[in-house]
Amino acid sequence: MSEKPVDADKFFIPFSRTVNKYPLPAKFILDNSPHPLALHAAKDLQQYLKTQKDWVHNFGLSSVQEGKVIGKMFGVLVVKTWQNDLGYLAAFSGKLANSNQHTKFVPPVFDGLCKDSFVNDGMRKLSLLNLEIKDLEESISGGYDEQVKMLKSKRRNHSIKLQKQIFDHYFFLNHAGEQKSLSELFKKAAYNNPPSGAGECAGPKLLQYAFQHRMIPITLTEFWWGLSPKSAQWKHGHFYPCCKEKCQPILEHMLAGLDK
Repeated sequence: MSEKPVDADKFFIPFSRTVNKYPLPAKFILDNSPHPLALHAAKDLQQYLKTQKDWVHNFGLSSVQEGKVIGKMFGVLVVKTWQNDLGYLAAFSGKLANSNQHTKFVPPVFDGLCKDSFVNDGMRKLSLLNLEIKDLEESISGGYDEQVKMLKSKRRNHSIKLQKQIFDHYFFLNHAGEQKSLSELFKKAAYNNPPSGAGECAGPKLLQYAFQHRMIPITLTEFWWGLSPKSAQWKHGHFYPCCKEKCQPILEHMLAGLDK
């Protein structure tokens, strides 16, 4: 990899000249069978994941590492900058090492974990309700059924309100500069509501950052890294298409016109 110019975007990772042998695709490619440029970027990111010391996260790949095993989907987006430099951006889905922000990866579309965020305040209130319910349910004196029922209803209403408030803070761009909200995109796709975690996947993060910084998307791919205790579907190092449930309505908007 060549050295990054001083004035370069801090999340843009330039390619070395060895990629010149790969022709650029005629139009944007989104596929689980990576274009050679996307594969080159993915292998570079995977090498970083094998050797990095910037953060600690248990992917389940080491028998000596402690903590809950959480495999993770990563994405790479090959881009051209407005200065015509070729390279890639990297992202992860959800959180990594209990944070949304890491130096190698583009930021989230909306960061609910930042200090004094309404999300943190809402989650604290939710935790207090959970503790109150648990204490009443475990009380040896009993007789709190109606109170527990009322608190569970309060918890449900609070959770729904908080989730809606979160969705209302997600806005997505496309290459034409058109911006649409998460709720609007899923309503148009005939969903009652966006699913939990919508907007936090790697693909939308990558495209959002590219559009915000005048970069031209060329090809995108995602791969799973680590073990997956919940599903045999995800296998370490394998490439996968962006998920339909959380991403399809978002990507239909973000990719409009790019495949022409």
